[in-house]
Amino acid sequence: MNKILKNPLFFALTSDHSQLFRKISKVATVLATLFLLAACSPKLDWRTVQSPQERYSALFPGKPDKLERRIPYLEQELLQTLEAVKIDDDIYSIGTIQLPANQNASLSKLLSQLQGNLLERVKASGGDVTIEDAFYKTAERQRLPTKDYFLDLKTNGKTQQLMRVRWINRVAPNGDSWIYQISVLHAGTIPDNAKTFLSKEGYENFFSDFSPE
Repeated sequence: MNKILKNPLFFALTSDHSQLFRKISKVATVLATLFLLAACSPKLDWRTVQSPQERYSALFPGKPDKLERRIPYLEQELLQTLEAVKIDDDIYSIGTIQLPANQNASLSKLLSQLQGNLLERVKASGGDVTIEDAFYKTAERQRLPTKDYFLDLKTNGKTQQLMRVRWINRVAPNGDSWIYQISVLHAGTIPDNAKTFLSKEGYENFFSDFSPE
């Protein structure tokens, strides 16, 4: 259980200062437990997954599990979902938070906390963070800029896990904001640094074929 709670994939969804992030952490931990208790993992079987409720389509290397709940936040409820699949030593994951239009003033703070919680933990462990310019395509094929974060997570000075993550924010026609966290976590043999290893075609497909509305 300690290994599950220390899984950095879910750090970006937690905060010591907010009931929102504590509840999201519990949701993510439940799903992580399901992954780690699986007797075996399917091999790569790429398929397009449509998530109209979360306003995106994505290319997953297997059939993802999906967990959803509504979380009390500032006297309202936020819709939070996690869609993910574990393939051998990799977890491919898309986390989504819906922020109502009347809460958009807190968007920057919410996004900064999601990013900061993860990056600060990586740096505190002595790990490395590499940031690269990237692009994503919307459902209308519009090409927009974003950032990719490549993380080398260390324990006792040795790299134990690699992670690639990007955050995307989109505004729906009704004014709601949608925050997406797209990530791959590798926890097996570490042959290269995060940028080299997680830029390979199989991982690149997961990121390049994520298309929000």
